[in-house]
Amino acid sequence: MKKVIGRKRHSIRKAHISILEQRLREEIGESAGTFLKDPVEIVETNTTLCLYLSERKPVLMEGDGILFPTIRGALEHPFPERKIVVDAGAVPYVVNGADVMRPGVVLVTDDVQAGKPVQIAEERHGKVIATGIALFGADEIRAMKTGKVCRNLHHVGDDIWNIEL
Repeated sequence: MKKVIGRKRHSIRKAHISILEQRLREEIGESAGTFLKDPVEIVETNTTLCLYLSERKPVLMEGDGILFPTIRGALEHPFPERKIVVDAGAVPYVVNGADVMRPGVVLVTDDVQAGKPVQIAEERHGKVIATGIALFGADEIRAMKTGKVCRNLHHVGDDIWNIEL
């Protein structure tokens, strides 16, 4: 993946904020209301990814038609929806960018859908360590014994995590 560098940064209008909040509500439900506090800024990057800053912190990311909280956003505003929990053995691999494999999955919330973004949390403390795209629905993941269940999009220590604004 290309190194993510912020190019343009500007404030967005309240009308755009309400549209963002509605899109986020479709993804994660009622928890969406806690993410966007005025003023909200957008950071356009050198990639197809855009970051939304609330209180000068990157809380949302948008790319390829997907709007979802960043890890920092999920840590500051925890939400129970769309979550895959992995065991301690999978954590070092996931934080280094590996995809999530079924043997490491401990828990999957019922609202996980194939092709939709999810947060990936570690079992011990429940902290979000990555975000990804689920490859299967919750019932399918639970029925699986082996194989890849989630593609890693953003993990602790990557370019999005370390972006300087």
